[in-house]
Amino acid sequence: MTAPQKTTATVRRAPAIAVKSLIADCLAAAGAPREDAETVAALMTEADLTGADAHGVFRLPQYARRLKAGGFNRTPTIRVERTAPATALVDGDNGMGHLVVKRAAATAIALARETGVAWVGVRGSNHAGSAGLYAEMPVAHGMVGLYSAVASANHMAVWGGNELLLGTNPLAVAVPTGAGPMVLDMATTVVSYGTIKKHVLQGLPMPEGWLIDRETGEPITDPAQSGRGLLLPIGGYKGSGLALMLGVLAGVLNGAAFGRDCVDFNADDTSVTNTGQFVVAIDVARFVGLDRFVAEVDRHVADLRATGRMQGVDAIRLPGDRRRECRAEREASGIPLPEALIVQLDKVAAEFSVTPVFSR
Repeated sequence: MTAPQKTTATVRRAPAIAVKSLIADCLAAAGAPREDAETVAALMTEADLTGADAHGVFRLPQYARRLKAGGFNRTPTIRVERTAPATALVDGDNGMGHLVVKRAAATAIALARETGVAWVGVRGSNHAGSAGLYAEMPVAHGMVGLYSAVASANHMAVWGGNELLLGTNPLAVAVPTGAGPMVLDMATTVVSYGTIKKHVLQGLPMPEGWLIDRETGEPITDPAQSGRGLLLPIGGYKGSGLALMLGVLAGVLNGAAFGRDCVDFNADDTSVTNTGQFVVAIDVARFVGLDRFVAEVDRHVADLRATGRMQGVDAIRLPGDRRRECRAEREASGIPLPEALIVQLDKVAAEFSVTPVFSR
């Protein structure tokens, strides 16, 4: 597919506090309790600060629309059932995913303090934004964190197929280091569907290797044709297999949606999605002293950074590097917002009679 010629977008920067307050005000005006709106806004803003642009304020128009339409339960009763000493199941009552998974992470941390390791499954949830947010939560408590989810829409086929039966099903792993959490946060597709949506919004062409046409198998680079496409898995059949297994663990194991049962929340503002997720917390001190673990991780990280480099590589970058750099730069300079997104945010602000982001 021939892509449009536009390759750049005008970007303005907004202070994180302005972005956070805009999100909270809009979600509250759309029907969320103020405390819940503030919680979700903080997590969405953290996604923006750490460079997960497809999971921050970019999602506000969609979340506000779904709240207004009744697709989210505005006042959920989130229930936690401890099913064994080290396991629990959280039923989100169709609440906003950020609220549900934050509760799951807190539950996993509490159980791991008692038992050393905890696995908490989630059902009745919704899209929760950046996976790294939740894997990172146990790290502040001297733990390793893992998170995965059944993506809130299917955009990938099983290897060799052409039907949308698998999601981008993310995986995030976080460990403590002396420089802060080392966080691997990845979709099981080459890019997340949120990245595709960003390109569609801004009219930016996509490189070959992200999407292929469902019928012909030809590469799609024109964002206007993205609806015809399949996202490609990382590592070929390996990425497809990983998405399948994570979907079973986050979905089927918890009584949540998977495969044909998944609701595309991008296109449906009212149906219950029954999104599944899981959070795992591992208390490092149950295996080796936390200080020793951090020192050993730091030693190995130093070895990796000092390794010989391929021609043209100026530095070895590891998981978490971009998050830390991005956060420091954006706290100082503001969160970058493309003009096309600003137009959408101003429209949402006007709809709910709240102050636009650049007037705060």
